[in-house]
Amino acid sequence: MRRRLRVRALCVLAGIALAIPGVGHADKKATSMSHVIVLLAPGAIVSPGKTLSSVGGRLDKDLPVVNGFSGFVPAERIAELLAVPGVVEVSPDAVLNNTPSAVVAPSKHDTPGFVDGDFAHKEGGASFGRLDLEAVNRIIGADDLHKQGISGAGIDVALIDSGVANVPGVGPVINGPDLSFDSQQPGFEHLDAYGHGTHLAGIVNGSGAGVNGVAPGARIVNVKVGAANGAVDVSQVIAGIDWVVQHRADNGLNIRVITLAYGTDSLQPYEIDPLAHAAEVAWRHGIVVVVAAGNRGAAALDNPATDPYLIAVGAVEPHGTFSTADDTVASFSSVGTVGRGPDLVAPGRSIVSLRDPGSFVDVSHPEGREPDGLLRGSGTSQATAIVAGSVALLLQAQPDLSPDQVKWLLRKTAQRLPFADDQESGSGEMNVRRAAARAVPSLDRSTQLWPQSTGTGSLEAARGSVHVLLADVPLMGEIDIFGSPWDGQSWSGQSWSGVSWSGGTWNGQSWSGVSWSGVSWSGVSWSGVSWSGVSWSGVSWSGQSWSGQSWSGVSWSGVSWSGVSWSGVS
Repeated sequence: MRRRLRVRALCVLAGIALAIPGVGHADKKATSMSHVIVLLAPGAIVSPGKTLSSVGGRLDKDLPVVNGFSGFVPAERIAELLAVPGVVEVSPDAVLNNTPSAVVAPSKHDTPGFVDGDFAHKEGGASFGRLDLEAVNRIIGADDLHKQGISGAGIDVALIDSGVANVPGVGPVINGPDLSFDSQQPGFEHLDAYGHGTHLAGIVNGSGAGVNGVAPGARIVNVKVGAANGAVDVSQVIAGIDWVVQHRADNGLNIRVITLAYGTDSLQPYEIDPLAHAAEVAWRHGIVVVVAAGNRGAAALDNPATDPYLIAVGAVEPHGTFSTADDTVASFSSVGTVGRGPDLVAPGRSIVSLRDPGSFVDVSHPEGREPDGLLRGSGTSQATAIVAGSVALLLQAQPDLSPDQVKWLLRKTAQRLPFADDQESGSGEMNVRRAAARAVPSLDRSTQLWPQSTGTGSLEAARGSVHVLLADVPLMGEIDIFGSPWDGQSWSGQSWSGVSWSGGTWNGQSWSGVSWSGVSWSGVSWSGVSWSGVSWSGVSWSGQSWSGQSWSGVSWSGVSWSGVSWSGVS
């Protein structure tokens, strides 16, 4: 851990004009030095020290994992370094935190949308990053798959979040059930009054309006659980996952991926946790479940990311380069505990995607708005959406892959990060191009053999410290949002057989209509039955009745949702 902190402290200085002892003049006219990463052609015979010395620089470190090295070079001599035989790219090791970048390094590769001037800009005197999805696609290798005609076509990705708004640039969307508190307010059904789900949808399959998602040919199935203020209970998320399992192949659907950027700080073992169990049930029914590791830094992973069967995703900061050689795990990304850290990491800092004008996030965080009408957000949520889109690409290319095989391919082909250990970065930074090129492992080789979850534990323990409120009364205990008793033993048995949903009824209560529409942006889907007048039972909810406007929830930057920032800094 001391090594990681030392490296990050050093990176804060990257990109600043430095006076390096022993290089240039040691007076007030000291040469302005830039920290750069140099990538070499395969098989090139280049002496890093001599090469840098020849242009007035000095070596920082060898980076054999990316076939290159880093060093300090006079800003005015970077072009000379690029001209050295065997050197294919010179990238600035861009800034960490709020330090403004000092130099735009030339490159032999065309880098639209990811040159230094686009990646770092100033707002209100502070410098914030910007990472466009075109750059994300290049970093993770998705752009190469797009050129091969692999776009995620034919794959449905269930987005269990705050909804998806029909804004310019949103990709194909089908509305599943609206299980949020908003469903009781006319005009709010299926919409994203919060703004987070729309941002993630753009990352997964956005197309046009300046947004090019990771899997533009995939289709989003919008399963809304988060209300306009972010309020959601664990029982709603479980019901949403359960609906996806039961309806994954209905009416022409082909749901192969779940994107879940939700988690709690529960300490309940995954082996008995109901939320982890629901996600694991989906996995065992052939759905790849991609979950956010959480944004609590040096802390345990969020629930259900604690379940080792799932793909738990942490976040990295690319620092303004396409190379992973300078990438570091974001300070907010949850590290996990011994034996269970994230499985892999993906870009998660200052990701630019769709903005939902007038939503809670948009109004509350104007500092995240971009001049082109988009929105910048950071967190393991964004990294999770990137991985989910990548899974859709893999499954289009090889539809017969099992969830375990998908996870094996992503982990085995991830790029190790020089400045991170396995505990914080898992197998490394995901590269879907490499995963698609890797030979498919046998089922025997890739099958996971962790203890299976039973789901028979406590619903209240699954909530951790996160509770929704009705008239300042928290929902607590072994009851769902209707006040119906929670029977983990009974539910877990039904969930394995796929009969836990019966029409619009789940856990003994009518949640929504008995039919849904497969037509994109239909207003009919799963909203036919009102919850109004339903009495709450249980001690905490005694005497309370439904009111769609009286709910409050935790802040979006709190523990239950994995969006840590909308300004590019945590």
